[in-house]
Amino acid sequence: MAELRKNPLTGNWVIISCKRGKRPLSFFLEEKRNENEEKCPFCEGNEGTTPPEVFSYRQEKTAPDTPGWWIRVVPNKFPALSSKGQLNRQKKGIYERMNGVGAHEVIIETPHHVKDLFSFEPKEIEKIIWIYRRRLIALMKDPRFEYVLIFKNKGQKAGASFSHSHSQVIATPLIPKDIKEKLQSSKKYFDSEKKCIFCEIISEEINLKKRVLWDDENLLSFCPFASRFPYEMCILPKAHCSDFRKIDESIVKSLAIMLKKCINALNKILPGISYNYIIQTSPFSKSNLKYYHWHIEIIPRFTRIAGFEWGTGIYINHVPPEDAAKHLKKGIKRTKK
Repeated sequence: MAELRKNPLTGNWVIISCKRGKRPLSFFLEEKRNENEEKCPFCEGNEGTTPPEVFSYRQEKTAPDTPGWWIRVVPNKFPALSSKGQLNRQKKGIYERMNGVGAHEVIIETPHHVKDLFSFEPKEIEKIIWIYRRRLIALMKDPRFEYVLIFKNKGQKAGASFSHSHSQVIATPLIPKDIKEKLQSSKKYFDSEKKCIFCEIISEEINLKKRVLWDDENLLSFCPFASRFPYEMCILPKAHCSDFRKIDESIVKSLAIMLKKCINALNKILPGISYNYIIQTSPFSKSNLKYYHWHIEIIPRFTRIAGFEWGTGIYINHVPPEDAAKHLKKGIKRTKK
């Protein structure tokens, strides 16, 4: 029988339905993309095809926007939001609008076209995580911005325009609705129980051991109890911390290894699968929250969202997270650091 499960962070419900997984085309494979590597704007030697870089790790005595870099950060050539101008917020009747002011950056993670992030050594992934933190700190200084989301789209089904390994950073002049709902829900739990819901989840998952994938002294990775998607994963810091900007060297080392293990385990189940990962942190104006943890959601793009999901907001997941965890753990055990 199918089962309804409630997400303790958002209050949203999901349907865990094993029988739905027996339908044809429950999973879909990534389409092969024909790309001309010489024309890829993210490859070394093509620096002139991107906007001027805002930061890079590069060899000594090499100039910005020239070869010799390891990681580059550039403004998105086709940004969702523009860094120029003021908000000019207006309300007329029931409608409200403001200028599309924000920031949209691309973190080009490697000069090499064929190299994927999780074929990197952990030390290389650590550098990317440090850049995530650096861009958060830089963008928070702009008084027009209230929130920054860091995310990675891998594969066409996940929304990636290029196969060359990259992440994105978008700063918004408001706190997005999904983030606001998580903050409100976790605060409501804290006010009622005098405990952090994220700390409670960590304790519960470690005690149950059914959905835990990997943990160390710093972090826990697991398949959420109310997973919306097959093989969905979450990474949480064990020590209470709401602000991703406060990560230190030990957290960065752990996170590089854990991300590598999780994504490689996913690729062992279905090689080349599209996925998104999203880093969610506290808003700039709400640092040091007692009821919130920064966290990372890893969302494989196995299935299509259909009419029921769009119409109700209730997702149907045909792989129970307990089963997903069993499969992923096998891949993690075979994955070297």
